Amino acid sequence: MRDEIALAHPDAVLEVVELDLGSLASVRAAADAILAAHPTIDILVNNAGVMGIPERQTADGFEMQFGTNHLGHFALTAHLLPALIRAEAARVVTVTSTAHHMGRRVDPDNPHLRGAYGPWKAYGQSKLANYHFGIGLQRQFAAAGARVQSLIAHPGLSNTDLQAVSVSETGGGASQRFFLMLATKTGMSPERGVLPQLRAAADPAARGGQFYAPRFVNNGAAVRRPILRRLGLQRSIDTLWSVSERETGIRLDVADAMRSVGS
Repeated sequence: MRDEIALAHPDAVLEVVELDLGSLASVRAAADAILAAHPTIDILVNNAGVMGIPERQTADGFEMQFGTNHLGHFALTAHLLPALIRAEAARVVTVTSTAHHMGRRVDPDNPHLRGAYGPWKAYGQSKLANYHFGIGLQRQFAAAGARVQSLIAHPGLSNTDLQAVSVSETGGGASQRFFLMLATKTGMSPERGVLPQLRAAADPAARGGQFYAPRFVNNGAAVRRPILRRLGLQRSIDTLWSVSERETGIRLDVADAMRSVGS
C-alpha cells in the first residue's frame, strides 16, 4: 500500500508504523513510536477491523472482533490523546457499519460472548461499540472544552478485501459468501466507500458528534446522517467505557489528559 500511494503521489511524505490492534502490547508500542516522532496529531481514523469470523481470541484473550474492532482502537485513542489535545483542531473519526443496527450493547458480564458466540452477533456488537465510542468520545471532548472533535462514519457496502478475508477465514460460510457476492456485484469501489470517512475527517463544515455515511444506506454520496438509537444512549456509552477500561486496564478520560498536557 505504501508503494502504491508513493507511485500515485510522488510528493507524499509517508511513514509506516507496525500495529496489531489485537495486541495491547503492539498498540502501546505503536503509540509510543508515533508520540516520539509527532508531538501533535491532527487526524486519527479508527478504521481497521475484522468481520464475521469464527470464534477466536486476541493476544490478550479478548473476543477477536470486539477486541480488534473496538478495544484496540479504544486503547490506541487513549494513548494518543496528548498529541491530539496539543493540536489546533484535531479530529478522531471512528468507523462503524450498517451492522451497528443489528448489534446489541455490550453485556458487562460477558463482553466476549463466551458460550454465546455468533460471528455476526459479535460483529454487530463491535460495530455498535464503535458507534457508542465515537459519540461518547465527543461528549467527553465537549465537556472538557477540548479542541478535538470526534465523529463517526461508515463506508456502506464497499468492495474491499474485508469480505474476501471473511470468506477465507470461515472456509466460505453461506452468509460470508453472500456478502462477498453482494460486494462484488453491487458494492462501491474502495475509492467511493472511503468518502464518508474522508468527509468526517476533512470537511471544514463537519462538526464533532456528526455521522457520515452513504446517502442510500449502503450506496451513494457521502452525506450527514442522523444519530439514531438515542433511547438509553448515555447508559450504553457509560457501560461501554466501564467495560473497555476494565478489560484493557487503560483509562480514557479527556479531562485528565488535558490536565496532564497543561491544556
